[in-house]
Amino acid sequence: MALIVAPRLRYGLVMLLATAWIALSSPFALSQAPALSPELEKVRAALEKYQDPVMAVHDGYFSTLACVEFIPGGPDRVQYGKPGGMGVHFLNPQLIGPVPDPAKPSVLLYEPVGDKLRLAAVEWFVPLATGVKERPKLFGQSFYGPMEGHHPVMPKELHHYDLHVWLFKTNSSGMFNPTNPAVKCPKTGYSHVGPPPKLVPEPKP
Repeated sequence: MALIVAPRLRYGLVMLLATAWIALSSPFALSQAPALSPELEKVRAALEKYQDPVMAVHDGYFSTLACVEFIPGGPDRVQYGKPGGMGVHFLNPQLIGPVPDPAKPSVLLYEPVGDKLRLAAVEWFVPLATGVKERPKLFGQSFYGPMEGHHPVMPKELHHYDLHVWLFKTNSSGMFNPTNPAVKCPKTGYSHVGPPPKLVPEPKP
């Protein structure tokens, strides 16, 4: 016996199924990705392929292994606002220089979710050793730092500026805040939880 469905009910079922398909086929829930300016939308679209970390490795990004999470530090430390995580850094050395390219972040940040890595943010990383003479800016934002390297992921002597942008995951502390309270590192030997790095003097012009 065929099931007879009223046209209005049939339309409602079609819309419900379509909405569910869109939500399930998206790599992230709608609440994951923040609203962005047109400039940042363009950057996010260009980096969408790195949702797959294997693609990032193919393009020269290499994992620094540890998942980084920061707790509050003293006045000599970089002030990151609310405690939170950064995730696992994938660094591309070829994209490091004194002048950051807004289309090419030197670091991708992945959030551990179960046994997978989910792209959450990107970072522009400018070591003082590149010869940079003043604080870099991108998207109207000044970089944090200069600061020591994030030990033990990198040497403390690697003094640098950096700017994080949470293009793929909403950050309650702000899109440009380096840490995200919603990012938590797993309780494993590959996680590092500690205070933010110490500040260092600005380079001389």
